Amino acid sequence: MRRSVVRALSRPLVLAAAAAVLPLVSAAPAAADSIVIGGFPVDVSQSPWTVALSSRDRFGGTRAGQFCDGVAVGPTTVLTAAHCLDEEVLSGPVEQVRDLKVIAGRTDLRAREGREIAVQDAWVNPDYDRDSNAGDFAVLSLAESLPENSAIQMAPAGDPAYEPGTAAVVYGWGDTSGTGDYATGLRGARLHVLSDALCERAYPGGGDGEYRAESMLCAGEVLGGRDACQGDSGGPLVARGRLVGLVSWGSGCGRSGSPGVYTRVSDVLTKLGWGTTARAPRDGA
Repeated sequence: MRRSVVRALSRPLVLAAAAAVLPLVSAAPAAADSIVIGGFPVDVSQSPWTVALSSRDRFGGTRAGQFCDGVAVGPTTVLTAAHCLDEEVLSGPVEQVRDLKVIAGRTDLRAREGREIAVQDAWVNPDYDRDSNAGDFAVLSLAESLPENSAIQMAPAGDPAYEPGTAAVVYGWGDTSGTGDYATGLRGARLHVLSDALCERAYPGGGDGEYRAESMLCAGEVLGGRDACQGDSGGPLVARGRLVGLVSWGSGCGRSGSPGVYTRVSDVLTKLGWGTTARAPRDGA
């Protein structure tokens, strides 16, 4: 089952369209200071690369139309999850969402700070597999440039940031409890990169999904409690100051034995032909 708003598969983490919210998966109780599950408030100045994807036409104006997250990797280039741009989520082709925007520099979605920048072009990985959620990434090209310090470096293959046990932080405006309590302010949760073997055991295939190490990254806490959730899809997982993952899917939110599964950024770099480039080419994909 996909996560509504979505995280994906067992639960893609996107906000479902206002007219048809996807069912939630039950989750273990969140920590007392919950968000992104088991997290803490973050001022966007501490994570300027974290942006919100917005369409008031499709998702209403209560939270500025936020339905997914993204991460700025260049002045006009944002990475997000492919499933965020699925017709099922947007209630139609992405090309028909005329008010698709990226909200940057805004901590509280209800405020007016920061900028809302139109998406000029949306490129979805043509090899994205909706059944396994492999290749879950898309590239957004913006109509205007973000400030230079808004882009985060991406970790190439072999970077020590991918090593199991590495401390990491996931950011987003998604569900804070696993029961539909969506944040208005940006949140972060401290996690660890986990071994591929752990996610392979948790997701061997079947109803809860299949973990594929070549394109996915395992992260969370072995005992649960801290995790991304619905509405965080496409958001950044950062380790050692570099982008290592994009929120993608998992089973429930913050459940013991069910870590979060992220799109592996080194695989994104390879598939886009960016090689070991720390940031996106200035002209995007």
